[in-house]
Amino acid sequence: MRRFVALSLVLVGFLWSLPVVAQIDPDKRELIQFGFDKGIEGAAPLEGYGYYYLNEPNFFHTNVTLRLALAPVYLDEETGFVGLLGPHTDLGVGVAGGGFADNYYEFRAGKYLPQESFYGHSLEGSVSVYHLFNPGDKIPLYGVFRIKEHYSIYARDETADNFKLPDDHSTIDWRAGLRFGGREPLLHPDLAMELSAWYEGQYRTDSGNYGYNGDRDLEPNSELFWARGLLIYTFPKSKQSFDVSLTAGTSFNADRLSAYRLGGDLSMSTEFPLLIPGYFDEELSARTFVCFNAQYSIPLDAAKRWSVNFIGSAADMSYVPGEEQPGHFNSGAGVGLGFNSKSGVWRALASYGYGFEAIRDDNRGAQNIAVMLEINLAAKHPNAPTRLDHITGFFLNHF
Repeated sequence: MRRFVALSLVLVGFLWSLPVVAQIDPDKRELIQFGFDKGIEGAAPLEGYGYYYLNEPNFFHTNVTLRLALAPVYLDEETGFVGLLGPHTDLGVGVAGGGFADNYYEFRAGKYLPQESFYGHSLEGSVSVYHLFNPGDKIPLYGVFRIKEHYSIYARDETADNFKLPDDHSTIDWRAGLRFGGREPLLHPDLAMELSAWYEGQYRTDSGNYGYNGDRDLEPNSELFWARGLLIYTFPKSKQSFDVSLTAGTSFNADRLSAYRLGGDLSMSTEFPLLIPGYFDEELSARTFVCFNAQYSIPLDAAKRWSVNFIGSAADMSYVPGEEQPGHFNSGAGVGLGFNSKSGVWRALASYGYGFEAIRDDNRGAQNIAVMLEINLAAKHPNAPTRLDHITGFFLNHF
């Protein structure tokens, strides 16, 4: 029971998904998001998320926007001040914290190792600057600079008694990037386009060895560089749609806790999902990678409420030291069944995936299932004011 609550209700780092029109979102949003991913072969944690998401423009003042995600064990909030640093430069101030956000699960050659996995809790504060370079253009080009102080606290789960946990530590994390276009924070927007490039530096106050007799390193600093191209389009008449993305990244001094993680089929679990159907969620740890994802959706009925989705992914990578496995190429394919309610409030997707190169018991090939659900409360009441007591009431009634 403890494991289910921790894994199914934790907020995974979704909050930095940025909408198509701006970095501080001008649109009112009120969403409830759920999802889980489970491998069929082999033992692994049930990976999932469940949270309430609110974006409230004109919060107490016309140039203030509140963005909030709330789960029973986690809170992530940013207050955005539109035009505070100039006509086209916004400032965001954020706080986040709670349980299980820094959990680490060790996978090696397709096998989950609970004795080398552990819980991680966190507390952080951030300051962000968003600058619009091309005001008036239809597709915005934003520069983003963010610096945050992130404190990690580790605790044992089924961790072996002779496995030393990483020291609790603080990380100064700063990110700089350019984003042309963007993607709304929805399960499947009708239209999106993005070209972006990013740098992130992580500087830890307490590094060193951990594990069995200090057999693995926590680097004092890690540097990540990545870029993404994305296109989502829905044909107006047929309502068929496609979603394609290409993401590539490299790093310096990446360790297990700062590496790129690939695998699984939870497209809403992070700002830059690196999905491979059939694999465990975040099964693979990479220093460098190139990952291609594609999805095509075809309506099944005249009302276009039901759809079948075909999913494919392919990735080439080099692994983090200690996480190597035979072969650098990993791929998967899947099929999903989607449903959209007539009102536009409910959207759900259930999918099955097969990972062609996934290692299971010295063989190749693995399967997974994933379910994602979105409830768009703003679509149900587009003109109704959002009240913060909705948040408290929802979780008191449901958890």
